[in-house]
Amino acid sequence: MASSMIHIALAYELNKKLKREESSLFIGTIAPDIAKLINQDKIKSHFADKDQNIPNLEKFLNKYQKNLNDDFVLGYYIHLYVDYLWFKYFIPEIDNHQMIKTLDGKIIEYDEELLWKYIYNDYTDLNIKLIDYYDLDLKIFYNDLPNLEPIIEEIPISKLSVVVDQMGLIVKNSNLHKDYIIDITQINQFIKISMEIIYSNLIELGVV
Repeated sequence: MASSMIHIALAYELNKKLKREESSLFIGTIAPDIAKLINQDKIKSHFADKDQNIPNLEKFLNKYQKNLNDDFVLGYYIHLYVDYLWFKYFIPEIDNHQMIKTLDGKIIEYDEELLWKYIYNDYTDLNIKLIDYYDLDLKIFYNDLPNLEPIIEEIPISKLSVVVDQMGLIVKNSNLHKDYIIDITQINQFIKISMEIIYSNLIELGVV
């Protein structure tokens, strides 16, 4: 799945057009990842089909499209859409028949565990670059939670502070180190294209 900071950066850029209430939208856009923090299967929180990483967007819309006027619900949908695009298009770009090319030109044979080790290592570096590049104001993750309607049944709204606190730790512990397989240019391109796709989808859904 895309990192929390990728989700926030994309939501930040998208909200320049949407003009939604920032705090609820941003918390919504990291909310699905609460599952891994409370030891629940992400199949439910990410509306995925069994044994699949990719969210089933139709499954979410069938249940909650009528609630997309709620900023938290909209943020949640944006998260699912970003993960859909991430697994459907971005990961296949760096995955070439069990071989990956590192940024220093090495070709490495890998299994799924090694691939995600590289990706999560890169996330640590990318976090601080994304904060700087998009000039992200992340004070919402150090403030009290806004009042959120318990609309989405697939996650425990009462435990959202767990994922918000985790986001604060991610920001605090972000640091620069060597990139392995993903660089900031690729991520910025992913954010730009994904934002355009999602915005067009929201127009089709009558959200904007």
